[in-house]
Amino acid sequence: MELYVIIIFVIGYLLIALEHPIRINKAATALVTGVLCWTVFALADPGPFIKTELSELLSSISSILFFLLGAMTIVELIDAHQGFRFITDRIRTTDVRRLMWVVSWLAFFLSAVLDNLTTAIVMVSLTRKLVHDRDQRLIFCGMIIIAANAGGAWSPIGDVTTTMLWIGGQISSSEIIVRTFLPGVACLLVPLTLLSFKMTGQLTAQPVANDDEKGSKLILVVGLAALLFVPVFKTITHLPPYMGIMLGLGVLWVISEMKNPDADESERRKFSAAHALSKIDTSSVLFFMGILLAVGALESMEILHHFAAWLDESLGDNRIIISLIGVVSAIVDNVPLVAACMGMYSLDVYPMDHMIWQYLAYCAGTGGSLLVIGSAAGVAVMGMERIDFLWYMKKISLLALAGYVSGAAVYLLMN
Repeated sequence: MELYVIIIFVIGYLLIALEHPIRINKAATALVTGVLCWTVFALADPGPFIKTELSELLSSISSILFFLLGAMTIVELIDAHQGFRFITDRIRTTDVRRLMWVVSWLAFFLSAVLDNLTTAIVMVSLTRKLVHDRDQRLIFCGMIIIAANAGGAWSPIGDVTTTMLWIGGQISSSEIIVRTFLPGVACLLVPLTLLSFKMTGQLTAQPVANDDEKGSKLILVVGLAALLFVPVFKTITHLPPYMGIMLGLGVLWVISEMKNPDADESERRKFSAAHALSKIDTSSVLFFMGILLAVGALESMEILHHFAAWLDESLGDNRIIISLIGVVSAIVDNVPLVAACMGMYSLDVYPMDHMIWQYLAYCAGTGGSLLVIGSAAGVAVMGMERIDFLWYMKKISLLALAGYVSGAAVYLLMN
């Protein structure tokens, strides 16, 4: 039975990794893989144990999915009201090197509040208006990917893998920020410094002013406050994070409905939460569900427990194992990797805020920058700017590797 489930999981994993060549959406593959793993498990052991395990797993998965659904809707609402332009339109510099630093650090901190995928899309859209030379713009895009992933790794809401660890109880919001902020800074600072020696020149493009600045600012402030309030809400009430994100979404929804009450209904709809819900990437939510179902089956069958024991015997050092997982996340999606690690290592042995969980958040979040297909931010930018895989390897991968190793070294020295 275990062998069949492992074969199904490995085949599904390979198909997910080969999503672009085979042109099959990874969400579809993940759903099929997850359900088949549980089907084989249930047919081999048709007892009440299966239903109990599946019910507990569904409760855990739903908390992650509802959190992501609420966060993605808030971000789409802010974007619909052009709230992000209130930030980006303030950039006035025309010096290429200085603009590179401004854009990179803005992406770094913005991704900690939003998420690395949304931040990458927003910052690439900004860069298109400021940098007309394609060769220069591609370098900017490469740094945006590194900055967005580095910034998302140290925030409980900045990267989906960090969010998974936070909701799963492996990390707390305050400790992950304190322990991985400086590694994240090093991950961006090193490649940015190296690249600064090559970037010279002036730009002629100027930002475009936002017409509805007052309304955009209101939605932006409330939306960001709603996202930042979630860790505070969890600390005060001890309720799951999805309750806090739903509260924030509800408040922002009410404000968006009250904005421009005299406008035409068709015009108001474009700025409503209902329209934002129709724009969110639902396939990503289903992908997470399928992956977590598949990994949950391996965990319930104790396959991951045995695999963790084998890794400990073979390598003997969890720091080496986690570092390699970060590198592998550049090839294989980091969501199933982190989900597998959550099943491999028990909270009884490695309690909340143990070094292994914090280091995993950093490595899985930033390791994807090594290749353009290694993270959601990289894939999005690749599609927006048609970045060539080999070009990224030649121009950006070594910079990303220098940042990844530097951040890892900072974290290990701190701990």
